Amino acid sequence: MKLISFLTFLSLSAASIIFAQTTQPPPAPLAIATPENVAIKNSESIAFLGDSITQFGADLPGGYVRLVVSGLKANGITVTPYPAGISGHKSNQMLERLEKDVLSKKPTWMTLSCGVNDVMHGDKGIALEPYKANITALVDQAQAAGVKVMILTATMISENPANAANVKLAAYNDFLRQLAQSKKCPLADLDADMQAAIKPGIKGDQLTNDGVHMNPTGDQMMATGVLRAFGLNEAQLQKARDYWISMPEIACRAQVKIELTMRQYQQLSEMAAKENLSVANFLIKTIQALVPPQSEQKQ
Repeated sequence: MKLISFLTFLSLSAASIIFAQTTQPPPAPLAIATPENVAIKNSESIAFLGDSITQFGADLPGGYVRLVVSGLKANGITVTPYPAGISGHKSNQMLERLEKDVLSKKPTWMTLSCGVNDVMHGDKGIALEPYKANITALVDQAQAAGVKVMILTATMISENPANAANVKLAAYNDFLRQLAQSKKCPLADLDADMQAAIKPGIKGDQLTNDGVHMNPTGDQMMATGVLRAFGLNEAQLQKARDYWISMPEIACRAQVKIELTMRQYQQLSEMAAKENLSVANFLIKTIQALVPPQSEQKQ
């Protein structure tokens, strides 16, 4: 493959493009008057309980937790987030730390995202029946403490709904849907949203970096699902999307893993050296040249 073709392919295939900061001001938030259809109100708080997907969603720029908070802000609703995601955690571990990481903060709301590790860890995971008991206890204890609970269905384990892990996960998600109904909890059906968002015929992951953890598109999918479950309508969701795109502090970091021949790497090194750049920074510059900041694009 010619090097210039390789660079073009790399740039265009990067769903992990780093979206450069824009100099344009973000859209002004709506007046501080919570829309009647939205369940969460101004000055309330949300604890985000989950695993690494939630941890990254709070830690990374453009993560879904941050997008939920800013999406509400775009619609005039300011909330206090309490991130409570820990990598690798399953339902039993979340139940053990519920008091410390959630209830002690006295949040108004708790979003519950749990199930991927319970299934993905296989024999070291949590079987369906004890999972049901753990999740039910999480919801019951939160509600008893006066915390409103939103249940999130678990997102796919690799972007193939027909694989063995997702076939097993389907029963866990069916239980979550039933529990949300019986406990009168808002439901963000992210499993259904993710399956609907996957476009057939595209090679490689579309919503994740590694089959599990979200890329910028996946984070927006998750945040949109949570905001919709809070009651935002399509116009309000679009207000949130416009806000996400325009806010400089919500930078999206994306990753691309690609194998190079020694010849290709040597050519890249020579091209980068001419600009006094590392190979990595040269590739970033190449990608950003194809997708410049919004302020530099033709309107």
